[in-house]
Amino acid sequence: MKIDLLGRKWLDIVFEGRNKSYGAYELRKQNSNTNLKALAIGAVVFAFAVATPIIADFISKATSSTDDGLHDRITAVKLPPKEEKPKEDLKPPPPPKPKEDVVKFVKPVVAKKDEVTEEPPKVEDIKDKNLGKEDIKGDKDAPLTVDPPGTGPPQQDVVDDNNIYNSAGIEVKPEYPGGLGKFGLFIKNNYTPPDEPGLKGQVFVSFVVEKDGTLTDIKVLRDIGYGTGKEAERVLRKSPRWTPAEQNGKKVRCSYQIPIKIETPEE
Repeated sequence: MKIDLLGRKWLDIVFEGRNKSYGAYELRKQNSNTNLKALAIGAVVFAFAVATPIIADFISKATSSTDDGLHDRITAVKLPPKEEKPKEDLKPPPPPKPKEDVVKFVKPVVAKKDEVTEEPPKVEDIKDKNLGKEDIKGDKDAPLTVDPPGTGPPQQDVVDDNNIYNSAGIEVKPEYPGGLGKFGLFIKNNYTPPDEPGLKGQVFVSFVVEKDGTLTDIKVLRDIGYGTGKEAERVLRKSPRWTPAEQNGKKVRCSYQIPIKIETPEE
């Protein structure tokens, strides 16, 4: 006996003597209907998928053609100019004001009673006359006299400037005859160093160059011992006269400082 698998008889044979209310029997009973529905749904989905590009192309062409036509219609339209309605009930502008004369205002000045001056003289009164602060009656027949020349204003005593200026801010600095080079030779030829082998250092001395070029107020600011400072004082007292300093075109006193380098040979 042949069994038709597409029919329902084989279900009864398979589930004979079994519980047909079980879910498996119902599923297999509805299997043919389920397959048909699935086939129909698949066919619809496949047809929609195939037709989608065609529909999209058709819609885009239709839209573009519609837009082009719309653009042509918009650009071709020209709106008529807006007509302005005349305004009603407008008052005419007021007429311009007539021109008036304008006079410059000058602030008056009222003089006090005690400040009132005399009337100015007339032109006829001052003709061929000298002008002055007050009226003076002259005498044409008076003798001509000339006062003797005076001695002028009294001369003031010239104050002698004895201030001591610093050589750093003086206009013309004091100078040894021949320059500092000559002064160095004078120190070298006249200075007697102490009898102390290997002595090295500098002696700093200050002095004042007077208006006549002599050196005064000689002071040893720093020495290195062994009588080096006293020997420096002795040599400076023998110095020839310097050219004095000048301030405002006048000779003045000026302070000056020099270092004397000392170096004795070693044993």
